[in-house]
Amino acid sequence: MKKQVIIFMMLFTVIMYSQKKKNGTVYKEHPAIVAVEAMQQADVAGDYEKVATFLADDFKSVSGTTRNKDAKGTNKEDFVKWVENKSKWLSYRSLTRHGEAYPDAIEYKGGKTWVQTWNYLKGVHDKTGVKVEMPMHSLYRLNDDNKIELAINYNYPVGRDIREAFSERTNGTLYNQHEYINKVRRMMAAFENMDLEKAYSYFDEKASFSNLEMPVGESMNLEELKAAHQDFYKNFEVESIDVVGYPDGLEYEIGGGMTIQSWWNFRVIRKSDKKKLIMPAMYTHDFNDDGMIARSIGYFSTKVLDSK
Repeated sequence: MKKQVIIFMMLFTVIMYSQKKKNGTVYKEHPAIVAVEAMQQADVAGDYEKVATFLADDFKSVSGTTRNKDAKGTNKEDFVKWVENKSKWLSYRSLTRHGEAYPDAIEYKGGKTWVQTWNYLKGVHDKTGVKVEMPMHSLYRLNDDNKIELAINYNYPVGRDIREAFSERTNGTLYNQHEYINKVRRMMAAFENMDLEKAYSYFDEKASFSNLEMPVGESMNLEELKAAHQDFYKNFEVESIDVVGYPDGLEYEIGGGMTIQSWWNFRVIRKSDKKKLIMPAMYTHDFNDDGMIARSIGYFSTKVLDSK
């Protein structure tokens, strides 16, 4: 049995090795890489005349993610015009290698040379202010004269964001009176009057809480919030919590959900010296489908509470 296993493993190893077949060579330094990266930098600089010098007369640029089976790609003339026009509406342009990635040049046996690149593009669209900041992956096929004859781009269609920014559209309804606005006012009134059980009852038991003084991405749960409040009440007495202006209710179309944003002045008395202080604050409260507050974000600075 042991002998049969050994024979089987030897045969399996032979089969596995027989499946490998070399079809070319991969280079990390190559004249084709030099040409491609020079073309890319001329492109991002808006030097359309220089870009043209790197392209073959029969050049084509195609999207590697298009669903259009009849797409014919962009020819050399139109591609060069695109480079020229792009330079007129995209500011702060830069194109760098993405992180530790570097281009590869692949010489196929009996075939053409290909270059694959991983870059990072940055810029700002002048008219709309849309920020262009995205990774880019492209393949380039070069002819025997080291000219680019085919470019295949696998990139996020940022042009869609720019085109959409030219059109005005709404994204929901803005309320100045709403039941959820009433809930936020009742919740704040409960905190002002130290009716803590009622105040906390407006929050979902899995609600999250964050504020500007916390590291980005961190939050507290309801029990942690209660503990933080107890520390606050040891040092301060709440005199009043006064609304500033009026709250807004934002019912969104994109993404759905309802957010109440409100502005307040917390009037407190510091117990150590009886000094009266006012802390301005803004809050956003996101409500879930059950009408409970699922997330609260506070925009305030507690440094004012340390005033002399």
